[in-house]
Amino acid sequence: MNRKTLVLPAVVGLLAPVLAACGASGDGDDGRAAIVVGTTDQFVASKDTPAPLDPAIGYEAGVWNVLRQTVQTLMHVPRGGGQPVPEAAQSCTFTDTQNESYRCKLRSGLKFADGRAVTADDVKYSIDRVIRINAPNGPVALLANIDTVETQGEREIVFHLRTPDATFPYKLATPVAGIVPRNKYAAKSARTGFQVDGSGPYTMKPEVEHNQVVKVVFTRNPHYKGDLKVRNEKVELDVFPDSTAMGKAFDDKKIDMMTRTMSPEQAQQLLEKPEDGIKLTEIPGLAIHFLGFNTDDPAVKNKAVRQAMAQVVDRGEIASKVYGATAEPLYSLIPSGITGHANSFYNKYSEPSPTKAAAILEAAGIDTPVKLTLHYPSDRAGAGNAAEFETLKKQLNGTGLFDVTVQSSPWAKYRPAQVRGDYAVYGMGWFPDFPDPDNYIAPFLDKNNFLNSPYRSTLAQKTLIPQSRREADRSASAKTFERLQDIVADDVPVLPIWQGKQYVASREDLTGVEWAVNSSADLQLWELGDGTVRTS
Repeated sequence: MNRKTLVLPAVVGLLAPVLAACGASGDGDDGRAAIVVGTTDQFVASKDTPAPLDPAIGYEAGVWNVLRQTVQTLMHVPRGGGQPVPEAAQSCTFTDTQNESYRCKLRSGLKFADGRAVTADDVKYSIDRVIRINAPNGPVALLANIDTVETQGEREIVFHLRTPDATFPYKLATPVAGIVPRNKYAAKSARTGFQVDGSGPYTMKPEVEHNQVVKVVFTRNPHYKGDLKVRNEKVELDVFPDSTAMGKAFDDKKIDMMTRTMSPEQAQQLLEKPEDGIKLTEIPGLAIHFLGFNTDDPAVKNKAVRQAMAQVVDRGEIASKVYGATAEPLYSLIPSGITGHANSFYNKYSEPSPTKAAAILEAAGIDTPVKLTLHYPSDRAGAGNAAEFETLKKQLNGTGLFDVTVQSSPWAKYRPAQVRGDYAVYGMGWFPDFPDPDNYIAPFLDKNNFLNSPYRSTLAQKTLIPQSRREADRSASAKTFERLQDIVADDVPVLPIWQGKQYVASREDLTGVEWAVNSSADLQLWELGDGTVRTS
């Protein structure tokens, strides 16, 4: 994984210098200073989402970033990327040539944070629990290919799969496969509230106001035993309503690092005006942003409407004018940098053309202008989201073929409405669960997809997706994924818009920043250090 760290000065006004030896670090209970990290991810408990941090329920990048610190998985993706390696496990391997049986052996001496031993039965309990709860549009789809989980003694687990799946080790590295204590997590119901317990590198304590997390304190778990090297004793995750508030806290030396999500303007300003005191770390991003469609809604049920939109959307304008250095145009669900990437939308539609779009609508007998409402979450991606959708509105209405309005709502209301099918057209972002092309296709096209989309492609579901998972050498599946991307470009159940880069700003003496966020936007707080040498 290529990473670029730029040592930059503070920008006057926006990001003030952070020069004190302890920076913004808060005081830990043990007297050591806590590293303080800012985020704009929101954690809200509501009637629709009463258990946002349960591994069986939560399926958002921010939620998983809390779970990764506290809940241990059998496997993990190592620093720098690559194939998953054992974490809670001592070893894991396929035991057959068809990739249908996967055996893991736990490390000896594993314990939950409360000191209770972790056994193979706990692993089975945790996996079976997710499948049993079967949360609608939750992460259970990642485990849907498991037929049975078998334990052999205290330390061995065998996963019997329904069909071959070379990506299964990656799935065991995600929080949905996290090992949880059965005395804290009921077998058939979700754990409400915000507390998380496990055997991961940290324990956690949330601070909550009005059913919303405002801070999470992660303290090093003395019982942790795994593959991760923990380089600090305590990290505080402070939650901000937006990037502006987070930037002010950084300016006021209240936080040591700004992570998900800095605004494009903040990153651009730091790129253009370097001074001493601040590092800006650029991390290649695998996040994508797209328009989704409820293909049963009368407004977009005819794919000619969706194709005409694909024909006129100018991704280059959106990337350059709205997001600047933080985004680039995307012409496929699978972004560049991932095996099998193909520019299927560009190959089919080429440059934006209102003339071609008009011909598509006329051939299908669609009256114009087509009335549409584009929906987006008001508290995601900062001001860029609003600017992006105003640009989309201008592009579509400028053709005379569409009559578009734009509406937004907070994520806590937006996501349930999207899942219910309330929106004909909606904006979403996707951060991969793991860096494999399968994770940019199956979540959108397979059964139980996370969008709850009514769109179905029998060829994709019954033939191409299963075929792609048989290949242990993922590059051998490239042609299959190209066909899948071509299906998306033709039917347009989703419309890819841009692929994002990531930027993280931190004080200069904070170490490990380049590893603390990976290309999948996974937060790995154990990588951070303040220059103090500690032993694991």
